[in-house]
Amino acid sequence: MSKAIVVNEVGGPEVLSWQDVPTPTPGPGEALIRQSAIGLNFIDVYNRTGLYKQPLPFILGQEGAGVVEAVGEGVHVVSKGDRVAYGGVPGAYAELRTIPAARLVPLPTTIDDRTAAAIMLKGLTAEFLLRRCAPVKGGDTILWHAAAGGVGSLACQWARHLGVHVIGTVGGPAKAQLARERGCEHVIDYTQRGAFNHDDVVARVKDLTDGKGVPVVYDSVGKDTFKTSLDCLAPRGLLVSFGNASGAVPPFDPLTLGGLRSLYLTRPSLGAYVAKREELIEASLALFEVVASGAVKVDIGQTYALRDAAAAHRDLEARKTTGSTVLLP
Repeated sequence: MSKAIVVNEVGGPEVLSWQDVPTPTPGPGEALIRQSAIGLNFIDVYNRTGLYKQPLPFILGQEGAGVVEAVGEGVHVVSKGDRVAYGGVPGAYAELRTIPAARLVPLPTTIDDRTAAAIMLKGLTAEFLLRRCAPVKGGDTILWHAAAGGVGSLACQWARHLGVHVIGTVGGPAKAQLARERGCEHVIDYTQRGAFNHDDVVARVKDLTDGKGVPVVYDSVGKDTFKTSLDCLAPRGLLVSFGNASGAVPPFDPLTLGGLRSLYLTRPSLGAYVAKREELIEASLALFEVVASGAVKVDIGQTYALRDAAAAHRDLEARKTTGSTVLLP
């Protein structure tokens, strides 16, 4: 037997159960890995609460790193003893797990296990958002909500490395300072007025862009920022809505995007951008390169024992965390 965090019913952090599970055996095309570090992500909250539905019971988590202990029939891309990592494959909150070998990425010596667990989902998300979903180039100005969060702190650095001017929104002075250190040229701390204020944010973005607005807004907050994001866009601008930290965006009239500004909206997912192994490997190599070079620094703001995943979820939802959070089996 081994241990895992199992969700037997959806709900609050209290539904996360630390319990014995059978030791898995790799089937054809699979590898068994002993995990050394596991990433915490907001998608874990969505799964736990039932916003993103999964058959019950299930093991939470989508990102981790460790060592291959065994491989199943027909596996040639990894071998026993390899250090590997993955992102976007459910079942991470466990000491031992099986996983399709094609979804594993070999780790170079320049990337340690905790760093890998902190960047595989969030870093690959930053990669596809900036380089392939809504490609940015030097001289562009973009708006990034939750700039001090896990994805934001990586993406803002990467964008700045590409020569992009980044406007970030954050909640609180400490997060504002972190956002500045991690690539944001301008930071909007919405807590200075007590709460997120649509008019304040739009006015500041327009002021910083000489009234034009930005060509791209990256929004992982969702309900609370959706209208603000649209109103910050320049004509023919693109809203990249990739998360729901404040709740799901309610239904809206597509005419909202029309008129003289002719706006675009996309709801991308990492899985669609790394569906092929060659895409996964290429994206991972690009990520490892910017991290190893120091262009993108990885903030592991806090770690928790895997058994204490409920406490980690409470802190994440209360926005008490900064950067990335890693769970340790």
